[in-house]
Amino acid sequence: MKIEIYSKELCSYCLMAERLAQEIIDNDSDQGNSYIKLTLDKDYTKEQLLEKFPGAKTFPQITIDGITIGGYDNFYEYLYG
Repeated sequence: MKIEIYSKELCSYCLMAERLAQEIIDNDSDQGNSYIKLTLDKDYTKEQLLEKFPGAKTFPQITIDGITIGGYDNFYEYLYG
């Protein structure tokens, strides 16, 4: 599973998403999971964010294997149902 976290500075939900992704990596026995954190205005622009996630209003925005999951709550629900 490849997790991408589109974040911004000083975002508590972004930090929680990153911790959750790291937990998945740490508990991965076959080492098949990875994540990358991308930061607004460093790794992408607002325009690029809205192009990738039309209508996004919150941070973070998360994809897993290229599929849009949504924000932190959606990410948690996706992983733990």
